[in-house]
Amino acid sequence: MGALSITGIKPGSTSLELTAGKITKTVPITVLSRNLLSYGPAEGNGLTATVNTDGSLHVTGAAVRQWAGLVWTFPCPVQGTVILRSPTFIAGLSASVKFLDAKGHQLGGQVTSGGNAVAIPAGTVSLRFEILSSEATPTAKDGDLRVQLESGDTAHEWMRPDNTSLRGGV
Repeated sequence: MGALSITGIKPGSTSLELTAGKITKTVPITVLSRNLLSYGPAEGNGLTATVNTDGSLHVTGAAVRQWAGLVWTFPCPVQGTVILRSPTFIAGLSASVKFLDAKGHQLGGQVTSGGNAVAIPAGTVSLRFEILSSEATPTAKDGDLRVQLESGDTAHEWMRPDNTSLRGGV
C-alpha cells in the first residue's frame, strides 16, 4: 500500500479525485493560511483599524493612553508552540497575543512580535490579539501592519489570515 503526500501552494479549496480500478472517490481539500490570527475592522481607545485588500491592517488615530488600543478574541486554532512576527510595524504600537482559558482569564505570559516562540499553555481555549500603544504619550498613527501568528518556532513570509472579518474593539 502506497502513501500520498499533498502540499498546498496557496490558501483555497479544491478537490482530489482518486481512482483505484473501478472505484473513484473525490476528496475535498482545503488549504488554510499559516497565519492563525483572526481580525477585522475595529475601533476603540482612539484607534481605528480597517482591513486592506491584501489582508493587512490599516491603523489610524492616537490611543487615549499608554497600553490602550485594539483587541480581537477568537478560538485557539492549534496547540503546541507558536511564534508571532510583524514584518511591517508602526512605531509606538506593539502587537501581542495572550492565551485565555474558558472563563476569559489569561494563562501564562504572552507572545510578542519579534520575540521567541512560546508554548501555548494547557487549558487555552481562545486567543486575544492586541495592538496597543507603547508610548507614554501616544501620538497619531497612520500606517499598515502585517502581523502573523503561526505554529512552530520558525517565522515564515507573511500571508493573509483566513478570517479578516472578525469585529474587534476594546
